[in-house]
Amino acid sequence: MKKIILLVLLAGVALTSCKSKKRYSDQLRTKNVQNERRNPNKDISKNSDNAELPAEPSKFIRFKIDSPAEYIETFAETAQLEMMGYGIPASITLAQGLLESGNGKGELAMKTNNHFGIKCHKGWEGDYDFHDDDEKGECFRKYNHPMYSFRDHSIFLTTRSRYAFLFELKHTDYKGWARGLRKAGYATDPRYPQKLIYLIEKYDLHKYDKQIKKAGYTDNTVVVTDADNIHTVQKGDTLYSLSKKYYLSVDELMQMNNLRSSDLSIGQPLKVKK
Repeated sequence: MKKIILLVLLAGVALTSCKSKKRYSDQLRTKNVQNERRNPNKDISKNSDNAELPAEPSKFIRFKIDSPAEYIETFAETAQLEMMGYGIPASITLAQGLLESGNGKGELAMKTNNHFGIKCHKGWEGDYDFHDDDEKGECFRKYNHPMYSFRDHSIFLTTRSRYAFLFELKHTDYKGWARGLRKAGYATDPRYPQKLIYLIEKYDLHKYDKQIKKAGYTDNTVVVTDADNIHTVQKGDTLYSLSKKYYLSVDELMQMNNLRSSDLSIGQPLKVKK
């Protein structure tokens, strides 16, 4: 009798596990693509700046998001990691993602995983697709996973000089960031700041900024300008190899970029001398 009960229990556990694995493998949420899902309240300060992303999937992953709450739950930690690496408030990143992607359910987001409406622009060498926006059939960047859209959003804001003034604001000044994005020309909608602020306050998104600040985060973001000579970190790059390439010492590279460690991430912009 005991053996029968044990077999039934084991079968139930196996069935539950299979269902869970199928759900997550089908949807590939951010929390499964990362090595592990960390609780934002637990020792956030131990996460490295500009954390290297997992390898991008070789095939396009279509995400199914059912509600704004699920969107926030899925991408909140990603937004916080981007805040630690690039200095953009997590609340702003999440609000822009919600607004630009239509809560993850917009046509552009569904077919490109582009959650921030970033167009191809000159020099874009990644995948792309066409979508009607301000004009018909405009070129938009395409990613196999939304996580790469979040990272590209961070790089986009930190490598364009017109957004540099935003990084002089306090980490928790989401209202200043919302107004500044409109002022810098991120969107043409005159009510863009009000829409971002509404989303942040409706869903209490500023709590994610406070969690990072409470964990001891200090902004060491390097905002590059058009006049800087920038090296974008590639796979295999180290501070030592870059010091040889650009005839700089490792200490000089770290000082120029306000680096606190030698860890680098693919896609990270670094100031170098010509």
